[in-house]
Amino acid sequence: MNDSKTQETQVVVIGAGPGGYAAAFHAAHLGLDVTLVNDEPDPGGVCLLRGCIPSKALLHVAKLIGEAAEVEAIGLTFGKPQIDLERLRNWKDGILKKLAGGVKQLAQLRKVKYLHARASFLDSRTLKLEGDAPERLAFEYAVLATGSRPVMPEMFQTADPRVMDSTAALDLPDVPARLLVIGGGYIGLEMGTVYQALGSEVSVVEMTDGLLPDCDRDLGRPLERRLKKTFKAIDLKTKVAVLESTDEGIVATFESEGGDSRGTFDRVLVSIGRRPNSEGLGLENTQVKTVERGFVAVNSQMRTDDERIFAIGDLAGEPMLAHKASREAKVAAEVIAGQRSAFDNVAIPAVVFTDPEVAWCGLTEADAEKEGIEIKVARFPWTASGRAATLGRQEGLTKLIIDPESERVLGVGIVGVNAGDLISEGVLAVEMGTLARDLADTIHPHPTLSETLMEAAELYFGHATHMLDTRK
Repeated sequence: MNDSKTQETQVVVIGAGPGGYAAAFHAAHLGLDVTLVNDEPDPGGVCLLRGCIPSKALLHVAKLIGEAAEVEAIGLTFGKPQIDLERLRNWKDGILKKLAGGVKQLAQLRKVKYLHARASFLDSRTLKLEGDAPERLAFEYAVLATGSRPVMPEMFQTADPRVMDSTAALDLPDVPARLLVIGGGYIGLEMGTVYQALGSEVSVVEMTDGLLPDCDRDLGRPLERRLKKTFKAIDLKTKVAVLESTDEGIVATFESEGGDSRGTFDRVLVSIGRRPNSEGLGLENTQVKTVERGFVAVNSQMRTDDERIFAIGDLAGEPMLAHKASREAKVAAEVIAGQRSAFDNVAIPAVVFTDPEVAWCGLTEADAEKEGIEIKVARFPWTASGRAATLGRQEGLTKLIIDPESERVLGVGIVGVNAGDLISEGVLAVEMGTLARDLADTIHPHPTLSETLMEAAELYFGHATHMLDTRK
């Protein structure tokens, strides 16, 4: 079957995001012949090129600006920052280029063939390629890792570039004087944080009764209190009915319990979710099945209904997180290589990189109540943390969800500075079935934010060094 127009490979991976390239690299490590097909010239996918990495780079800038302003309270004055937007964009893009180049180099070193082409299935063993030669690629196994894209409802679709999705917002076209963010989820709040720090007046509109609708309220409240001080407005239980382009700006019509209202903005960011890229892949020519919202149905081995085709990452369902995709990639590669493997992880951490950061894993208090699971909760406020005091950031909280019978740690939630880095200890505790006593008796360095996990566990037993348990 190998001719000038058709080549063969053992494993083809379609999509080169953190799931796709991880699957390709791990399969190559296991001794398989791998081809990585991507419809962009550079690997990295949404996460590296249009999501996680550029947003965190810009959030770092926002953090620096925020800290420079906050230290005035302790006697340090730096003055108002002068922002060179072009240099900032170039710095951000340089990070992306360097990391994408690193991924491509790793592919070469691992002898993974990289093809810049658009792929679709002709059948369960053959791909049609549009782009780099060859025209067809025959395979033994395929891994779908085509990711997702921002949702843009038809009512907001317009040729006006002032109405942006998250991809356009990350390009930093300018710093609008007035920015409307539609959606109070993590993407909207992260980008709102960036633009506010750069100088925009940011207004957020959210349909539900709280920011980060899927987040534990104990964790969401400190963030909401801080954002109410930095954002111009946060309107909950409010929806945008109409966006109208005018010379003065984008006019938004709002609907809420208090009645209709209007506002004019220089730019609008629509951030109400993402949808999987399952269209245009020729799945109808295979036995692969899709389910609600276009996700591809998979089992615990990441195998679809077509036994030789696997799906991972955003395409395979919620949560749409890069680190989940990377773990699924490893499972798929191992199964293809004939190893026993399954996605059986107990905890998948979620992190919101706002200021303060919010992170959680495992069972939440709300989920326990909904499912009728008996739990005990230990909360350690950072007002009792010496390290938080030295940072001037005592609004944080560390929270443990514990099984009262076995005393296993079932869930961990953290809100505060560097919560995203702290949550990994919580993930390990939940994944390994750690007991609260183990966490309480593990020596943590002082003074650090990590010791709030230890002291939260100590509180469960009625005594923490830096906080009196008033329940007695």
